[in-house]
Amino acid sequence: MAEAQVIDVDVAIVGSGAGGGTVAAQLAPLCVRGLRVAVFEWGGHFAAADNTRRELEMVRRYYVDGGGLRTVSGEITLAACRAVGGATNVYTGVSFFPPPHVLDKWAVPGLNIDDLAPRLARHAADNGVHYHVEAEINRNNQLFAQGCRALGWTPRTFPINTRGCAGLGTCNLGCPRQAKQGTAQVQLPRAERQGVKIFPYCRIDRIDNGVLLGEVEAPPDGLRPGPLSPGKLQVRARRIVLAGGALFTPTLLMRSFADAMRRWPALGRYFTCHPALTLVGLHDTPVDGPIGHPKSFYCDDFARQEGFLLESCFYPPFATARNLVGLGDDLDRMMGRIDHQQQVLALVLDRAQPTNRIVMGSDGGPRIHYAVDAALRATLASAIRASGRLLFAAGARCVHLPGTQAFLSTHEEADRLGSLVAPARLKAGRVTISAAHLMGGCRMGTQAAASVTDA
Repeated sequence: MAEAQVIDVDVAIVGSGAGGGTVAAQLAPLCVRGLRVAVFEWGGHFAAADNTRRELEMVRRYYVDGGGLRTVSGEITLAACRAVGGATNVYTGVSFFPPPHVLDKWAVPGLNIDDLAPRLARHAADNGVHYHVEAEINRNNQLFAQGCRALGWTPRTFPINTRGCAGLGTCNLGCPRQAKQGTAQVQLPRAERQGVKIFPYCRIDRIDNGVLLGEVEAPPDGLRPGPLSPGKLQVRARRIVLAGGALFTPTLLMRSFADAMRRWPALGRYFTCHPALTLVGLHDTPVDGPIGHPKSFYCDDFARQEGFLLESCFYPPFATARNLVGLGDDLDRMMGRIDHQQQVLALVLDRAQPTNRIVMGSDGGPRIHYAVDAALRATLASAIRASGRLLFAAGARCVHLPGTQAFLSTHEEADRLGSLVAPARLKAGRVTISAAHLMGGCRMGTQAAASVTDA
C-alpha cells in the first residue's frame, strides 16, 4: 500500500465555500508572518472554460450525487455543491444582509447587526454587491413584479454580486464568465496571493489527534488536476477550521469522535433547508426567461404570518422538467413552450426542529431525516395558491400548480385556487420538492445541550 502524502500546516481549513473561503482570506495575513495556512476542498478548482453550460454535464460536475441527493424519506431533493468556492459557484449572486429581526429571533449573545454591519459592508464592496438597473431585468422578472403590483403586493429587488454579467441565465450551472463574485473569484484568489495554499480534490474523512486523514481524488477526465497526486492524505495541523457546510461538517465530527453525540447532543439537529416548489405559467407571447439574469425580485409579504417567500426564477430545461408534476404529452407540450414560460419559486421558511437532523450513514456519509408533515404541506399549499394568483395576475393563460388534479389550471379557475390546491395531494410521488438553502447541523448558541458552536 502506498504511503500517505503528509502536509504540515499551522491552520487547515476544510471547505472553501462562503465560510471557508472567507476564513482563508481573513487568515491570509498570517502567511506574511511565516505561518502556513491551507484550504482542503473535496471538489475541483474550475476555470471559466470548464463551465460549458451543458446542463447534465455541469450538474454532475458541481453537485453532490449529480444533484440527486435526497432526504431519507425521498420527499425532498437537496442541492449540495462541491468545488473550490463551494456553492458560491452555482447560486444566482443574491447577497442579502441578515435582517435584524432574524438575528433577534436567533437570540445568540454576541451576534448582532451593530457588530456585523461594518464587516458586511466591507464584503459587499469587495464582492461587487449592487442592484440591477431596469434595462438589465428580463421579461420573466418584470412579469413577477407586475403580478405582485396588480395584487397589491410589494416586489422587492434582490441585491446581486456580479461583475461583467452577460445575462446567460445558467447561474446554477457555474458561470463561463465567472461573473458571480463568490469566494472563488474574490476571497480565495486574494488569500492565494498572500500565500494560502488551496488543495482541490481532497476529501477529508476524519480527524485523529489533530491530524486530518483523507484521500486525494483524481479529477474527472479532461479537467486540470490539483497539486497533489491521487492517494492517501495526512494533514498535520496546529489549528483546524471546519467549513464543510450543513451536511458534511456534522458527519466529519461524527466520524472523528466516538463520543460526538455526548459531547454535542445537538450535533446534526435543527436542520433547515427552505423546501421549495417551482410554479410555471404559460403566456401567449414569448417570455424568453432563459435570456438574462434569472432572479431579480422577491416578495416577502407572507413571510411573517404565513411562513413562505416568493421569488422570480428561471431554471434550465432538465431542472424545469424535473420540477413539473406529470408525464407524457402534458409534459412534452409544456417543455416545448419553455420560451413562453414564466417561473416562480415558492420557499417555505421552515422552523428549526431537533427532529429534522443529519445522521451518519453506514458509509460515513450524511443521511438527512426531514419530516414533510401536515403543517409543512399546509404552508406549501398556501404558497402554491399565492404563486398561482401572481402568475394569473401577470397575464399567464394557464398555470401548472402542484396539488391540483389537472396538469394545468386555466385563467377561469383563478378565483377557485383555494379549493383546487389541496394539501393532502402534496405527498411523495405527487409533488417535487427541492431545497438549496441547507442550514443547521452545527447550531450556534450558548448552551452545550442545544448548540455546537458559539458566536
